[in-house]
Amino acid sequence: MRSTSHQIICIGSVLWDIIGRTPREMRVGNDMPGRITRLPGGVAMNIAMTLARFGLSPVLLSALGRDKAGQELIKAAKDLGLITDHIYLSTRPTDAYMAIEGMNGLIAAIADAHSLEDAGAAILTPLMDGTLGSALAPYRGAIALDGNLTEALLSDLSQNEAFVAADLRIAPASPGKAERLRAIIGHKGATLYVNLEEAELISGKTGLSTARLGAEALLEAGARRVVVTHGAGAACDACVNETHEAEPPQVVAQRITGAGDTFMAAHIAAEIEGMNRPKALEFAQKTAAAYVAGDDNYV
Repeated sequence: MRSTSHQIICIGSVLWDIIGRTPREMRVGNDMPGRITRLPGGVAMNIAMTLARFGLSPVLLSALGRDKAGQELIKAAKDLGLITDHIYLSTRPTDAYMAIEGMNGLIAAIADAHSLEDAGAAILTPLMDGTLGSALAPYRGAIALDGNLTEALLSDLSQNEAFVAADLRIAPASPGKAERLRAIIGHKGATLYVNLEEAELISGKTGLSTARLGAEALLEAGARRVVVTHGAGAACDACVNETHEAEPPQVVAQRITGAGDTFMAAHIAAEIEGMNRPKALEFAQKTAAAYVAGDDNYV
């Protein structure tokens, strides 16, 4: 699938991913040989990079430092075809994410998104001052938004007239930040993309065993539409009157970080392309599986 040029705004974390990977099974406290990489990352950045691979034109709204790390990220984003004109530049250091992955999955990770959190509403200025939209002329396209924004800002955004007409596609960024999305769950244009653990945290229900049950719990909690994944299990796309499920291809995992963002971006691109809901869900599952398998041609 290759979409024609289409603008989509990506709001949230843009940072450097420092990922240590070992091909061996790993436990907390282990010291293993492996590889360490430094790549552009962050939920908003990962989604934007994948959307660009589909021929879309992602606009980044985030905060970066005026340091060397920030300058390098802007250059990397431009080289990938992303629009960086509206990124907020601060005096704080550029954010970073550090993770350790083994053959058995993610072992541990730390996300330092303090610069983004401190920037607050400043990153949203282009959507409110008339540059990309305003309260009088709200942006009417798709917006991919991640939960690295503070709960207070998400709450304000849910009621802001500048966002009332947007097709909001929302990811929590991590289970540790999932509960922040309760502040925006009821937005009439919101679609939540979460895994099963995050669905439990947001809905307040525990012991959910399938993505479908996670989706039902979120709808009961007030969500309008949800897309719930469950690792190698079936994913579920649900709203009040419609539910679809799709199994992912079974692959040997070569990388974990960014898989959920790849899934979300592929699903958004598929729907922009005009795929119906069952086909879009299946397409997103296949794309994410190829990414996890280490296929650099996953798009």
